[in-house]
Amino acid sequence: MKLATIKDRDTERVWVDTSFGFVPMESINRQCNQTWPLEMLKLIQSGKLEELNGWYRSGGQEELGTLKDQAIMYDQVEFAPLYRKPRKIWGIGLNYQEHASDLSEKAPTIEPASFMKPDTTIIGHGDYIEIPLQSKSTTAEGELGVIIGRKCKDVERKDWLSVVAGFTTILDMTAEDILRKNPRYLTMSKSFDTFFSFGSLLLTPDEIEDVMGLNVATVINGQVHARNVVANMTFPPDLLVSFHSRIMTMLPGDVISTGTPGAVPISEGDKVECWIDGFQPLVNPVKDLKNTAKPRIIDQNRRRKT
Repeated sequence: MKLATIKDRDTERVWVDTSFGFVPMESINRQCNQTWPLEMLKLIQSGKLEELNGWYRSGGQEELGTLKDQAIMYDQVEFAPLYRKPRKIWGIGLNYQEHASDLSEKAPTIEPASFMKPDTTIIGHGDYIEIPLQSKSTTAEGELGVIIGRKCKDVERKDWLSVVAGFTTILDMTAEDILRKNPRYLTMSKSFDTFFSFGSLLLTPDEIEDVMGLNVATVINGQVHARNVVANMTFPPDLLVSFHSRIMTMLPGDVISTGTPGAVPISEGDKVECWIDGFQPLVNPVKDLKNTAKPRIIDQNRRRKT
């Protein structure tokens, strides 16, 4: 099943992606006499996503055909982030050897290089990435996102998919010049507003035949900057889910951003994208706040005393 959160007037609600467009969950509930949550995070946290997907797989997909008149096409949609308040966002640094070599850094080989991001970084497809005033060198990184579907602790690698709600595309940003000053500045360099683009589609695990075979790419202005396959990660998604569940209890809606094949420098006017097999591209334009900052206005009537 493919789901998105779409802006509709003053709401951000779940719509289902079908072959004839996006259908609102609100209409599905009315048609099927159901009460599935209308917000993505509530749908995941309630445990109803699995029930919804079961309905979809056992005939619901065909039943949606009766709602064609309420569908909207991809180019008419204004996407929101999948949701805005996950309890945890984990990022994974240098998870591809090639990316580590780009930064002239040694890639971790024993345990993942994890970091956390605040939810105030979250934006959605089409929103501006804002290069902050404090940075002269910011990068964007296309990544595969894993979304946790149930409360879990000490998950075995072989059982990882049983706790996964789905997968998504992510653009993770870094103020790289800040990070290069001192590796202890990792949290600061990753935490500026707009530094985590999240969505636009959630694909349930049954939509992906082989997670390890997915190609992930960072794209800028239509050109592929870096591409790699999930199988080439040092720490693949099953290990990441298990590893982090052994550190702390993972909760429904928690996100693991699994690392990038390559980070691309971005500047005002760029359009940066994450491409992953089976997903619509996640696309964000870029603006530099240094170009839009209001200048200080000096009162010319003020005179220095002499």
